[in-house]
Amino acid sequence: MHDQVQDYYGKVLQGSHDLKTNACCTPGAIPKAIRQALVNVHDNVLSRYYGCGLVAPQLLEGMRILDLGCGSGRDCYVLAQLTGENGSVVGVDMTPEQLEVARATEEWHRERFGYARKNTTFLHGYIERLDELNLPDASFDIIVSNCVINLSPDKEAVLREAWRLLKPGGELYFSDVYADRRVPESLRQDQELYGECLSGALYWNDFHTLAKACGFRDPRLVEDHPITIENEAVEQKIGHIRFFSATYRLFKIEGLEPACEDYGQAVIYKGSIPGHEEVFELDAHHRIERGRVFPVCGNTWRMLAETRFAPHFEFIGNWDTHYGIFKGCGTDLPFGSARDTLDARSGDCC
Repeated sequence: MHDQVQDYYGKVLQGSHDLKTNACCTPGAIPKAIRQALVNVHDNVLSRYYGCGLVAPQLLEGMRILDLGCGSGRDCYVLAQLTGENGSVVGVDMTPEQLEVARATEEWHRERFGYARKNTTFLHGYIERLDELNLPDASFDIIVSNCVINLSPDKEAVLREAWRLLKPGGELYFSDVYADRRVPESLRQDQELYGECLSGALYWNDFHTLAKACGFRDPRLVEDHPITIENEAVEQKIGHIRFFSATYRLFKIEGLEPACEDYGQAVIYKGSIPGHEEVFELDAHHRIERGRVFPVCGNTWRMLAETRFAPHFEFIGNWDTHYGIFKGCGTDLPFGSARDTLDARSGDCC
């Protein structure tokens, strides 16, 4: 499978225009900060972009970031600007042709950013075997990935390595493709469907189970969009399966509870995160307005109190009394468009 993916992204695809579906396309409006950063990314890098989401969480200044499956480096060069010269970005990819593009423009980007030294590094390797790259344990604040984990033949190894490499309180923030059911093995063997980021997609509930087993006990959905395919031949093969591009954030916090439990806690956002002065969005269910007392479950409390976000919140309450499950938590298909279609229950928390 590695050889097939390398061939598809190194030789078959010469640019974004060669994609046969819209699975590897980023939907929706792009925030101002990312739009401004993209102006400073080389055209050769931009033309080989195959992502399906935005992998730039809040508060990146000075962070050390790892990009799994960095490709030609588009996200790395955006993040390198958002971290500032004191931050750094390491990109890992297994396709030599993609890495060649990323490395060829490093000096161009350094000059474009006005940095005295470059803050990017690109490594050839496999995201399932990061231990081979001599990356120390707990050495990254944030790990990102954009429409790549679905291409991995060993997704569990990817998540376990991410847990190992993250600092306590760090996060895996990534966009990928998910299915509303398990993809049949016959389709997983289709090279084109696999290369188009479809047949390697995890069933969303299997992803939740796998993430929890690897330590990320409370996956948080940030946003999702249905994938429409828009290719008749491909739709004939997989039309019975619904696919979604979705962004998740997984925090490395030991001992999170398996469900959202209510301890009568709340937070108040100070409005102090640059670019997010009025509202902080933790995930699809937590849009926290500045100055407002916002009730949260115990896990959400810890995601704010034990991470880089702590200085930007006031915390109300403690752990003395447990009031049961946090109101509104459901277990249906998590993606918003599917919930609307099925008239499924939507929760206030996660």
